[in-house]
Amino acid sequence: MNTKTLLVLRHAKSSSKDPDLLDHDRPLNKRGRQAATKIGRLILDEGMTPSLIFCSTALRTRETAQLAFAGTDPYPKIVFREDLYHAEPERIAFILSQIDQPVLSVLIIGHNPGLELFLARMTGESMILPTGALAMIDLELTNWNQFSEVTRGALVKFWKPRELE
Repeated sequence: MNTKTLLVLRHAKSSSKDPDLLDHDRPLNKRGRQAATKIGRLILDEGMTPSLIFCSTALRTRETAQLAFAGTDPYPKIVFREDLYHAEPERIAFILSQIDQPVLSVLIIGHNPGLELFLARMTGESMILPTGALAMIDLELTNWNQFSEVTRGALVKFWKPRELE
């Protein structure tokens, strides 16, 4: 059995200043832009650059991905998915189960409450996932298409942007 790595990132802090903007179209605020850059530096410094990224189509998740991986060479493949916008845990599991490529690591960039619920079901650990937080999970899978709603993984590490320099 091989080990796969799943990274789960909640989008960085977004702005709610403009009441006319739809939730889907809210951009990152200053703190969020800084946090996304910090998380990206952490991912790079720790050698965790994923082979494949699934990202919600919301502006704040797209901006989080762009800032986190700015300057990364080679730039990881990012697949933007409308169905990750406020996705339930079952949808996240389905997306992972559809990976037909031999990639070792995958990053999901999305939203709460779905990400927190997904992590709790998968790891058995209940945690608060603040904006910009990143969780790393080891999975005992040979192929991603073995992933299902009942797949369990081990939480290896958890980072919050405010704890990074």
